[in-house]
Amino acid sequence: MAKVPMKSILFVCLGNICRSPIAEGIARDLIEQSGHTISVDSAGTGSSHIGEPPCKHSVTVARNHNIDISQFRARQVKKSDFKAFDLIVALDQNNYCDLKALGCQNLVKLGDYGYNGVDVPDPYFFDGFEGFEHVYTMIESCVKELLKR
Repeated sequence: MAKVPMKSILFVCLGNICRSPIAEGIARDLIEQSGHTISVDSAGTGSSHIGEPPCKHSVTVARNHNIDISQFRARQVKKSDFKAFDLIVALDQNNYCDLKALGCQNLVKLGDYGYNGVDVPDPYFFDGFEGFEHVYTMIESCVKELLKR
């Protein structure tokens, strides 16, 4: 059976203001560089940040790597996303479980693509900007591997 080409990916974290917009920005950049045509978006399982831009540290860390995510706006994942996207990518186990509970079938964890299933941690639990750089590095490595596969 031939592998069906992926046409769309949705990255999901809790608030859609730090990890998932970084993942979306990295994926968009890598897809553009490769010449592929894969649609990418991001969302959060929570609703507390709907309509907000990514947090300032996420915007800064992405900009430091020549990626602009400043125009992204947080949104909450919808059940219709499960049919609209070929692949839903959870940034950690809690969001993975929340998405499964909502009935998502086409679901993977980003950490399974380069970090042996390790969750991409919420950078707010780190002190200062260093946590965002660490999370950026993890996400970039995993997104590269995801797109290879």
